[in-house]
Formats: sequence, C-alpha cells, structure tokens
Amino acid sequence: MIIVTGATGKLGRRTVERLLERVPAERIGVSVRDLRKAQDLADRGVRVRQGSFDDPASLVHAFEGAEQLLLVSLDRAGEECVTGHRTAIDAAVKADVGRILYTSQMGAAHDSRFQPCRDHAQTEDLLRATGLPWTALRNGFYTASALHFLESARHTGDIALPADGPVAWTGHDDLAEATAAILTEEGRFEGPTPPLTGPAALDFATVAEIASQSTGRHFTRTLVPDDAFREQALAHGAPAQTSDLLLSIFTAARNGEFTTVDSTLAELIGREPTTFRTLLTGAWGE
Repeated sequence: MIIVTGATGKLGRRTVERLLERVPAERIGVSVRDLRKAQDLADRGVRVRQGSFDDPASLVHAFEGAEQLLLVSLDRAGEECVTGHRTAIDAAVKADVGRILYTSQMGAAHDSRFQPCRDHAQTEDLLRATGLPWTALRNGFYTASALHFLESARHTGDIALPADGPVAWTGHDDLAEATAAILTEEGRFEGPTPPLTGPAALDFATVAEIASQSTGRHFTRTLVPDDAFREQALAHGAPAQTSDLLLSIFTAARNGEFTTVDSTLAELIGREPTTFRTLLTGAWGE
C-alpha cells in the first residue's frame, strides 16, 4: 500500500489524484488531520485514517501496512518543523514502512540562507539514520510562491521586491505527476533525487517581461532594500519570524541556491514541465 501524508494539501491532494490514475484505490491510503476533508477520497475507496504529526500513536496507525510512505513536508520552519518530521519518521520505523519518500527541496543544505532548506537537510539526515530505504524528492521552488509575491504587482504593474537571483520555478501539478510516477516504480531513486525543476530559471526582472508579454500590460521591476521589505511585511501584520523567512528567499536566490535546471522532471512526466508563462496566465486568467 502507498500512504500519503498531507493528502488534503496542495501537493498531497494532487499526488493522490495522480496515483488514482495509476493504481487501484484500495492500494492507496492517506493520513490527514481532518477526516472530513478527505471524505471524497474515502468515497472513492481510498483508506483514510486520522494522523497528526503532534500525535505519534496516530501516525503509527495511519502508516500501518505502508510499503511506501510519502511524507509531505510540514508547513513549518526551524526546530518545530524538524521535530514534526522526526515524529513522523520514528512512527514510520515503528509501523515497519518499506520505503519513505520525503518532499525535500532543491538547495537543501545545512548552510543554506533559506531556513526551510536547512530543515530539509536535517530531515534528510534523519532519514539516512533510519537504515530504511528512502528517497528525498528535491522539488524545484514552487511557482505558487512566485505568484504570491506577484499578487500586489498584478494590480499595480510594479514588481517591487528585494534583489533576487534566478529561480527554477516549478508547478505543483508537474511535481505531483512525477511523485506518482516514482511511487509506482519502486526503488527508482536512492537518497536525494536530482533537482526536479521547471524548464528555466528566472529572476523577477525576467518575470516582469513575461508578465508584460502575457497580459499586454507594462510591468516594471523595482528593487526594494532588504530592510524596507522586512518593515513592509511587519507593517502588513506578518510576524518577525515570517518576515525574516520571506526575506531569506531573496537572500538565498541571490546566493544562487535555486538556479539549477535539470531534465529529470521532464523524463519522469514524459514531457517538458509547464512553463512559468503558462502557470502565470492560468493563475491570472489572462
């Protein structure tokens, strides 16, 4: 059986949908915090069990019978994130899971400027220490994050953000399709995968050009000093930790941590990954 955590989230839900196209529903199980949000999956024959990263016993029960476990990384940062992952990994060992696949990130490294990449590196260390077969899916930076940063510019026409560097923005749908392919072809990768990225690395100056071409409107790129960006985030109600986290994306991008473009994602899904232009147009309804 293939068990998926976070199956009501953006990546987990999409992955389950892709798995249902490949294997019978009775071979799929999900671990979710809120059973009601997965009722439609239960209606389709998927095994649905409640599991919380704050309740180890619930995870052991949710992971029961897993030949493979897809551990979708938590939307947390720092020690809270790594502690939750440690709880899930320990539960997987107790449940005698056959293989753990973990949604890591390109740029995962202990010395990354971006806290989540340091968290991913620590989690990969935990996986390595289990002695179980494991795979770290080194996912490209989600295009959804870029679209979030562009939301204000969508209305103003000015992409006013800190200095950045090229990022291999990558779509959730492509990553879900690749994840399903890996899960249904067991043992395809041992340890970290190559970066699973979109077809190009783009900085926000290039994004401004793409937005202009896609919409027929003129978009400018304005550089905002780091301190000013952080103050703006705080003024809009973001906690200090969140403000620092957002800023560190730009710091890491300037350091070249997300520039790699690799063909592995295309090979897994059998086509070129969706371009940023296509994803932007779809999100903005242009």
